[in-house]
Amino acid sequence: MLSFLPLPPTAWRRVALTLLLAYASARLCVWLQTPIPWMIGPLVATSLASVLGAPTESWVPFRNAGQWVIGAALGLYFTPAVGALVAGLWWAIALGVVWALALGLGFGAWLRHQHGAHLSSLGPAQLRSTTYFAGAIGGASEMTLIAERHGARTDLVAAAHSLRVLMVTLAIPFVLQFWDVQGLDRLPDALREVHAQGLLWLAGLTLGGALLMRHLGRANPWFMGALLVTVGITLSGVVLTAIPVGLTNAAQLVIGVSLGVRFTPAFVHTAPRWMASVALASGVMMGLCAAFAWVLAALTGLHPATLVLGTSPGGIAEMAITAKVLQLGVPMVTAFQVCRLVAVLVLAEPVYRLWMRLRPV
Repeated sequence: MLSFLPLPPTAWRRVALTLLLAYASARLCVWLQTPIPWMIGPLVATSLASVLGAPTESWVPFRNAGQWVIGAALGLYFTPAVGALVAGLWWAIALGVVWALALGLGFGAWLRHQHGAHLSSLGPAQLRSTTYFAGAIGGASEMTLIAERHGARTDLVAAAHSLRVLMVTLAIPFVLQFWDVQGLDRLPDALREVHAQGLLWLAGLTLGGALLMRHLGRANPWFMGALLVTVGITLSGVVLTAIPVGLTNAAQLVIGVSLGVRFTPAFVHTAPRWMASVALASGVMMGLCAAFAWVLAALTGLHPATLVLGTSPGGIAEMAITAKVLQLGVPMVTAFQVCRLVAVLVLAEPVYRLWMRLRPV
């Protein structure tokens, strides 16, 4: 009966069992009152199961759908008043972008210094490209693809990004929960009500935006397309609907699963010394970003928790989800993370080429 589906029956069984594990772990985290339980639970459970060799599997269309839902849900926060606030703080967002680029360069340089002798099998050019793109604070898949074009060891680049995002996604929500900060956002009443017809309109419009971004070859098309369309609708003052809580919970679950399945037994055995360096550097970067966030908070008047999420070296979807669940300045966090992602994706390769011309191997 499943022969017409894009996955074979055995793969569907793996997907179904992984989702059941993820749901059970999410319910456990709800009971334990952990932060963002619908993403943390599936992420932790799936990661552990994958590392132990269990046949976990994530279906890409589920992940895409999750990003689509989250992108649309975040766009609802960009009311005209909030949009004016974000636009007025463009300089702070620009500082955040410059900070992320500088931090990525420093991270990459440190990896190169640490592993120049250890990774002796790599030539000088390959070592430079590997460490540079592993250090860039951008999307894991996008950085890996760019790194491949420059002859880098893509397994090390992908492993560095995956481990960094995992550490940030797990650490920051618990820090914020311990800090006991939440509830800074207050959506207008009209944006808390679910309307079936409006939900259909929003689904159709955001789907069109996602498909257009995919057609244009843009990064994170399902997230960015849905986000940009919803931001445009909300900024114009049009109120269609809220997103049902159950739908956003399901979106968090499948995103958590898509992150967790990366951590296979082979991943654990990928250059242990390299992974230890990445883990150490990721912890240092979180501390540096927190200090930078406090400085920006003093300059802007925004809550430090909002800027901790906005400037953290994590993934855009994961940090935006944390901001949404804890209601910690969703529009500012999203604006910081989106602008950083776009800047890194646009500038990472040209900066690398310029560096190679100025300081050839």
